[in-house]
Amino acid sequence: MKSITRTIWILSLVSLFTDTASEMLYPIMPFYLRSIGFSVVLIGILEGMAEATAGLSKGYFGKLSDISGRRVPFVRIGYALSAISKPMMAMFIFPLWVFFARTTDRLGKGIRTGARDAILSDEATPENKGKVFGFHRSMDTLGAVLGPSLALLFLYLHPESYKTLFFIAFIPGLIAIAATFFLTERHKGSITNESKRSTSFFSFLGYWKTSPVLYRKVVVGLLIFTLFNSSDVFLLLKAKQAGLSDTAVIGIYIFYNLVYALFSFPAGILADKVGLKRVLVIGLFIFAATYLGMGYFTHIYAIAAMFFLYGVYAAATEGISKAWITNIADKKDTATAIGTFTGFQSVCTMLASSLAGLIWFRFGASTTFIVTGIAAAIVAAYFFFFVKENR
Repeated sequence: MKSITRTIWILSLVSLFTDTASEMLYPIMPFYLRSIGFSVVLIGILEGMAEATAGLSKGYFGKLSDISGRRVPFVRIGYALSAISKPMMAMFIFPLWVFFARTTDRLGKGIRTGARDAILSDEATPENKGKVFGFHRSMDTLGAVLGPSLALLFLYLHPESYKTLFFIAFIPGLIAIAATFFLTERHKGSITNESKRSTSFFSFLGYWKTSPVLYRKVVVGLLIFTLFNSSDVFLLLKAKQAGLSDTAVIGIYIFYNLVYALFSFPAGILADKVGLKRVLVIGLFIFAATYLGMGYFTHIYAIAAMFFLYGVYAAATEGISKAWITNIADKKDTATAIGTFTGFQSVCTMLASSLAGLIWFRFGASTTFIVTGIAAAIVAAYFFFFVKENR
């Protein structure tokens, strides 16, 4: 564990507490919004705008972090915005205010993502990058286990007390903010001439032209995969169709996140030994098998097994893909490279859910999962045969 430095521990704990706060609210967000008068259409617009804000801002703030030579301020501000957005959602119920609060949360994610991952990259070496990112993902995802579990317990004791839960979620958010003040600035690059000029919001798009060829190959493959990797809501709907109760559906979501958290660190260690690309490809094939299984199986136990595999897939791909990208990118462009990728990824995620919803509506649930599984297998083959790992 010597490679897990003090800074990595701090960032991982910050992510754990932040995700605990966010995931306490994730299962009840639709119910709360409906209770204050939001229609399904308005909820969709709200989530679409919020994700678009997060996606586009990731690239901009990632580039801003690189050219300013600073990381920690972006991390502190980003986590602070996400934390204060929690009670804001409960203070007033006017639609415009709710839109503002939800967008503030996602903007915080956009501000911090590139800088945070750049710090993780700076704390690692190419030889242990998978381990470092895997450890961080494991701690982050542990919050997705604790958050919904605490929410279930609270709502069991206090049914429909949604507003109170928003204020409770502010507590782990405050702990996360406090922890960011233990971070010290390591990336002390001088401010470049580029940063002295105004940086436009879409200036990060220029990185695509100057980025390494391998970076573009990897990102293209990951983005094509993302276009078919729709929201987890569709998996939960499938579980509901299989006969699970509402509580059991939330329970299986917690189970998936627990598997994800437990396997992320070992997957990172394995990737450092056998190659980041190899573990990523295995993860993509597991995803393909999971979605094909979801398309064919209807038994509750089979669905539970698919959620187990889904957790293993996430552990083998989420942190690993970022570790690979940071190994490819020049050190001075790390935050820009991550921000550009995650920005495009957010846009593709929105399109993926729309595409999955359309296929589900026109051809049924099974077709949705089978098409996604086949697409994932093709992307895995693309990485295996056409993309070389630069180690």
